Amino acid sequence: MSFWQGFDAPGSTLSLVVIDRLPFARPDDPLLAARRERVGRDAFRTIDLPRAASLLAQGTGRLIRGAEDRGVVAVLDSRLATATYRWELIRALPPMKRTKDLEQACAFLRALREDEALAQKN
Repeated sequence: MSFWQGFDAPGSTLSLVVIDRLPFARPDDPLLAARRERVGRDAFRTIDLPRAASLLAQGTGRLIRGAEDRGVVAVLDSRLATATYRWELIRALPPMKRTKDLEQACAFLRALREDEALAQKN
């Protein structure tokens, strides 16, 4: 949870954030289980989905700290591309270019590295 809520690496310190799975709470979390039970059938959309969207936005925020920050947030969980609730998660993210093309993301990272090397020479 510390990654989602408290890690700070501003500027060129960080150019790639890899998120291997969407930040949904464990199903056996006792506090959330009690809340889910109270809400009933719509618990996933009322409790779990907004929480995951908020955490995903915070995780993305580890990279995008200011207007000058650049990099790639790679979400490897296929649910972000296929799940029926994917747009609720995507809409929670800061505005940014999105792609499913690995080569496009790698080319962007290579260009960042080249820009950094050029800036260090000058």
